[in-house]
Amino acid sequence: MTIKFKSEAYNDAKQKLSNAYASGDVTAQGEALTNFVDAMKDEVSATILQKVQNENADNSILASRGQNVLTSNELKFFNAVVEQGGFTTEETLPVTTQERIFEDLTKEHPLLAALGLQNMGAVTRYIYSDPSLNYAWGELFGDIKGQVNASFRSEQVGTLKLTAFAAIPKDMVALGPVWVENYVRTLLVESYSVGLEYGFVNGNGITEPLGLTKDKAENGAVTDKVSSGTLTFAPSERGQVIVKELHGVVSALSVDSKGKQRKVLNNIVMVVNPIDAIAIQARNTIQTATGQWVTALPYNIQVVESEEVPLKKAIFFVKGCYNAALTGGYTINKYDQILAFEDANLYTIKQFANGRAKDNKSALVYDLNIDFDADPAGA
Repeated sequence: MTIKFKSEAYNDAKQKLSNAYASGDVTAQGEALTNFVDAMKDEVSATILQKVQNENADNSILASRGQNVLTSNELKFFNAVVEQGGFTTEETLPVTTQERIFEDLTKEHPLLAALGLQNMGAVTRYIYSDPSLNYAWGELFGDIKGQVNASFRSEQVGTLKLTAFAAIPKDMVALGPVWVENYVRTLLVESYSVGLEYGFVNGNGITEPLGLTKDKAENGAVTDKVSSGTLTFAPSERGQVIVKELHGVVSALSVDSKGKQRKVLNNIVMVVNPIDAIAIQARNTIQTATGQWVTALPYNIQVVESEEVPLKKAIFFVKGCYNAALTGGYTINKYDQILAFEDANLYTIKQFANGRAKDNKSALVYDLNIDFDADPAGA
């Protein structure tokens, strides 16, 4: 069961948490996090309690309806949670539950899927290569060791820790293992999606991933990307303005930071705020002769929404040129400090994660200036 978070209270708490992260105010972040966790707890609890009241069927019927059915290992694990009245210290979720969390993350959050988020399990390093060095001509028995070393390099993943907070109502435990698993998985997907999207878009590259909006110099200094230009998506005869503007974007991404050319057609993603996404869609929607409305961008650019992107900004990146990964198991600990929820137990759930672009030109930032008031008559 996938829970859709639609309440005004939840959306407001989520937006305030994103704003608090961006502000750097530790006090505001603490307050916003408490409100966010509280809003999630209330919404998920209400949804699951309603499901429990409405459904009473065996596993085969639930499975046919796409509902949650646990494996024997999951059932054993969450039965123990129910018997204990909650999680104990240093418990790791079953591997199959972790896999479902990852599937939900990439299914429900298109930006994470477009970035190619990897679930690396226990692996803490990944290896990637320079395609221009992945071959070698030479004598039959010649030495190619140096070329191989130049082609491949590895990078640590498990250097940053992402912590989510899960408030589990005490009454929820009494509903049984299926609902506890569903509740915990839903909270994790939503908490981690917010944290991951923030990190992959705006991360400072030090205590957070290196975000798409950042550049990193050879000396390790991290700076905000300078805007590569302004996009208007202005209407014109046969859409030539839009074609020309996006041609500039595609051309800029076709060369990496070392001046090497790369193929980017059909592999470019544009990330914008949901509000700007509507304006861009309006600019690129036409009515066909049969009366159907069709939306498309030239160069087959994929549009993805993220609330972490500032208004009037657009991020373009090349698929496969950003390394985003999760590693290690989800480790749960009971949060034994001041508890903000009298009717719930609060837990911290830790996971290693990291992300960074392969080079500073794998992603570019543009300003948006979409002005409908300036449209010519009839445009």
